[in-house]
Formats: sequence, C-alpha cells, structure tokens
Amino acid sequence: MGALHDGHLSLVRSSLAQNPRTILSIFVNPTQFAPHEDLGTYPRPLARDLDLLNSLPSPGVSAVFLPPVEEIYQGGITTKVEDQRGAFVEVKGLQDGMEGGSRPGFFRGVATVVTKLFNIVQPTRAYFGQKDIQQALLLRRMLSDLHMTSPLPSNLLILPTHRATSSSGLALSSRNAYLSPSELVFATVLITALRAASDVWTSQHNVVFEYKLN
Repeated sequence: MGALHDGHLSLVRSSLAQNPRTILSIFVNPTQFAPHEDLGTYPRPLARDLDLLNSLPSPGVSAVFLPPVEEIYQGGITTKVEDQRGAFVEVKGLQDGMEGGSRPGFFRGVATVVTKLFNIVQPTRAYFGQKDIQQALLLRRMLSDLHMTSPLPSNLLILPTHRATSSSGLALSSRNAYLSPSELVFATVLITALRAASDVWTSQHNVVFEYKLN
C-alpha cells in the first residue's frame, strides 16, 4: 500500500534477482479498512516511494502500477461492508481468526484486492513478507481453492520479516510512523517476549537432548 520501507524493498530485490521483469503495485485499498480505521490518514508518500525504487540497482523495477480507486472498484466503494455492492472474495475459516477476529472484513478486503491485482497483472511470482503470515497463507489458500494460475500457489513466496537495525528488533511497518518515541519502547514488548520464550525453549531443549545422549 505504499509508504515503503526496507522490508518492502527486500521483496523487490528478490523479485529483481529471480525475474526478468518486476511490477510493483501501490494501492491503498479501502475495503481492508473499517469505517473507524485510518484510511484517511494512512501514509501516502508517493514521491519518496518512487525515489526509493529508482535508487535500486539496474535494471530496476519495470513498472509501478498506481490504479485509482475507481478503476479497481468500478461501481464505487465504501468501507461499510453491509453497504458494499459487487463481487468480493472471502476465505472462510482462515479470515476469521487471529487478526481477522479483531478486524472483521479486513481479510475479505485483502483477498478481493489481491485477486483483482493478480487478474490485471498476471504475475508469474508474487512476494509477501512473513510479518503478515496470516495474510500470506490465506492468499495461498485462495489461489489454490480458486484454481488461479497467476501466480500458482507455490509461486506466492513468503520472505523473512525485516526488523529495525537497532537493538529493539521491531518489525518494520508503514504504521510505525504513527508511534512516538515513548510508544516505540512499548512496541517492542512482543518481540522481547518472543525472544525470551525462544531462549527458554532452546535452553530446555538442549538439556533434554543432552540427557538423552547420556
């Protein structure tokens, strides 16, 4: 959706390394925002995004697809699901849990716009970040269930999460721009807890493994 960071650029670099042509879409998709969410204020630094893409080594991105909302949703669109008209894509079960539980309609919007973009561009491969793992797995299931071939489910590639180079380890996100310095401190609680749990599990696993060897 734009507001590119190094996580996005890593996906672009992977595509450039594996394909003769790379097309990048930037589209702030209304249907994945609830009426109370930040559609109106979501960062849209298009000139900066294009500068970042132009800074990539040759041959660079072949095209940047910047469709207007009225092209993607030709009948018009609202963020109120009950008032929407036209064709939409749902992935039952996978769209309802975890993030979908707190953001009903979010994955419906994601699945719909990605289907539209895939139908327009017809990509051989598509690149998604592991940070949004539920989204990526849902889209793979969608490709499989709808027998889509551009891309094949196996060619929807999920690449590792990119994190801040500081010791915080905060996953890069366009919405990090909303956080104040004091909020950034609290934003690292999750990764800190996950790392602590990993350390405990690793230490216990090693103990068990050594015990079995003896």
